[in-house]
Amino acid sequence: MTSLSDTATETARINWNYLWLAAAALVASVVVINQDSHWILNFFHVITGLLWTGIDLFMGFIIGPILKRIDLSARRAIVTRLAPRMLFLMPTLATITTIAGIELASRAGYFGVDWPAYGWVLASLIVVTILTVQGLGILLPINIRVFLELRKPDPDMARAGRLMRIYFLTVASQGVMQIAIILIMARFVTGL
Repeated sequence: MTSLSDTATETARINWNYLWLAAAALVASVVVINQDSHWILNFFHVITGLLWTGIDLFMGFIIGPILKRIDLSARRAIVTRLAPRMLFLMPTLATITTIAGIELASRAGYFGVDWPAYGWVLASLIVVTILTVQGLGILLPINIRVFLELRKPDPDMARAGRLMRIYFLTVASQGVMQIAIILIMARFVTGL
């Protein structure tokens, strides 16, 4: 009889069809940016930002602590199912949200405002840069490495555990950065 973790590793794989969905979302962002509609661009930025932020906060403050406390075989089953979806979803949301936000800021003339108002623009750029570096430079590679490790017939759970600790600390940090960007965006909405 196969266990839950054996079944998960047998069927868990990267679904490359998600790449087509990510590409379609990027094409949609190009179409939206090329429209002469502030409302559509703003909606696109807000909805993708909401998804990016919500998933980051949910992963960092809900899923992360739960995964740290559950049985290793259950953790393995969950991570091998979750990781392939996150590989495409989070970088796509982050990219689209950032591009739409930069376009909105450019159209609103925020890159030409004087100090101290420019401090808010600079703060948003710094936070988004930190989120991007963490997401693409830390979380994405760890996600891939843990997924590949857990798919092995005899995974090195100590190695996967070390990587997941870094992952969850980084996701928690992203949650804090997401709250910071919400505060900054609230300032943008009410005017610099």
